This record gives sequence, C-alpha cells and structure tokens, in this order.
Amino acid sequence: MSIPVLSPAATAVESSPGGVVVTTKDPDAAHDHVRRHRLALIARGRRARLAATVAVVFALVGLNVANHLLGWDTMWLGPVGAVTLLAFARWQGLTWHQLGLARHTHARGMRWGLGVIAVVGLVYLVGILLPSTRTAFLDVRYHLPPAGALLTAFVMIPVGTILLEEVAFRSVLWGFLSRHARMWQVLVGSSLLFGLWHVFPAMASATGNAAIGSAVAGLGPFAKIAVVGGTVLFTALGGVLAGELRRRSGSLFASVGMHWATNALGVLFGVLAWRLAA
Repeated sequence: MSIPVLSPAATAVESSPGGVVVTTKDPDAAHDHVRRHRLALIARGRRARLAATVAVVFALVGLNVANHLLGWDTMWLGPVGAVTLLAFARWQGLTWHQLGLARHTHARGMRWGLGVIAVVGLVYLVGILLPSTRTAFLDVRYHLPPAGALLTAFVMIPVGTILLEEVAFRSVLWGFLSRHARMWQVLVGSSLLFGLWHVFPAMASATGNAAIGSAVAGLGPFAKIAVVGGTVLFTALGGVLAGELRRRSGSLFASVGMHWATNALGVLFGVLAWRLAA
C-alpha cells in the first residue's frame, strides 16, 4: 500500500506567538490567523494598561478622601500610600526611569531642586520685606513658635504632604499616563489632577489666610467658590512648573525641591512675617 505525499502548497503549519499551532491548506489563512492573534494580544495589553491607569486615579481619590474627609493621619498615610503606589507601578512593569527615580538622574535632579529652592527663597524674602505683600504670609495655620515651624517645615510637610503628592503625580501617575499620551498631554493631565487634588484644602483657605479672606470678602456666598477655583488653577499651574522640572531633569528630585520650597519655606517665612507684623 502506497502512502500519499502532500505537496508543500497543500498544507501549511504555522505557530502563533501564543503557542497556537494552525494547520491549513491555505498559507494565507494561517498568516491571517497569526496577525489577528497578535492584534488581539496588543488590544488586550492596551486595555490592561488603561485599567491600571484608571485604578491609580481612583486610588488617589480614595487617599484624598481618607485624608481630608475621614481625617486619617498623613504622617502614616503619606508614606504608606507612596510605597503602595510605587509597588503597584513596578508590578505593572514601569521602570525606575519611567518613575523619575533612576539612579543616574539623582544628581541632576538635586541640582535642579536646589536651584529652585534658592530662587523661591529669594522671592519669599522680598515678599515679607515689602509691607504691601507681607500679609500674604500671615496664615494662622503657620502662626507657630520657631520649634513648631522647624518641625512643620522639615518633618511634617516632607513626610505628610510632599512624599505622597510627588510620588503620586510626578512619578506613578506620570509613568502610567506616558503609556497612553504624548509628553505635553502627560504634563497637562497630571497637573490638572494635581489641581483637583487641592479642592478640599482650599475650602478652609478663606478663613485661614487674612490676605485671601479680604480679597474675596466682597463676593458673599461665592467667596468659597472663588477660593476653591483659584486654588485649583494656581496649584494646577504649579503642577505644570513642577512637571516641567521633572521632565527636563528626568528626576523626581527636581519637582520635590520646588514643592518643598513653596510649602516649607512658606512656613518659615510666615513665622518671620508674623514677627515683623507684631
């Protein structure tokens, strides 16, 4: 009995990237199957990356609510939230470079950060020396004794505020958004969300800061809306500047320097402003 032999054109065997073996009499059909399988894998990967990005945004909403509405202590919430976000980002495949924490960028980021601290410090110094702008520093939250001001500036603000916000917006969220959008879109998107992050803190600003309170006093019931809207806009613009520092330096340390300068130096110069106003 003779054994029939198939010609090469009669049967084609293809192995897809997923290990699927396809046997067909039409080579074109096999290639089409492999192409569709690859496109399906790409689409599945895109959906997974989008779901991870959405999960990060919802996690930030939860952290904001826990801090400002539930009253959770930021001295532990900040570090725990930052570590959790970084762990999730690494698990999702983001590199240290994508997170702005690559070792070879540390020195450059620190130089940028120190430069920004010097510039902000000079601006604040001029601000408190001029009586017309000194009232902007008279925030009752920072009417503190020197020891309390130092503790706030060098411990509470870095650990309770800056650590979480920088890791959240200029590291983890930045890295996830960069998978879907161009760099300018990443900058705008992360900055807008950073502005919205400050809605709850802005609600207390009108009563805590004399300059802000007097500026919106004539708006009546719309005063709080004006304060919240202004704060969101101001912090979003600050997010753009911080994001640009992070982009140019490639390091998170550059934006950390700016964040510390605007917040912590504000406390230290605020103490000095209260003394000058006494």
